[in-house]
Amino acid sequence: MLDRFAKIIILLGVILIITGIIIYFGKRIGLGSLPGDIVIRKKNLVIYIPIVTSIIISIILTIILNFLFRK
Repeated sequence: MLDRFAKIIILLGVILIITGIIIYFGKRIGLGSLPGDIVIRKKNLVIYIPIVTSIIISIILTIILNFLFRK
């Protein structure tokens, strides 16, 4: 029982580290300003909807998790 819990905690840690790296280096490699990301600017309001960035991050995480969970 504790073995499974430990693996889940380790996996969550790895996911957090990968997410942190993507966020930290994302601006340098262009994530967040891709074509398809919607930015609406009004006087005192900015709405940012990162559609394409979310899709790319989802694909990357899916590939990584498939390698981790493959038996």
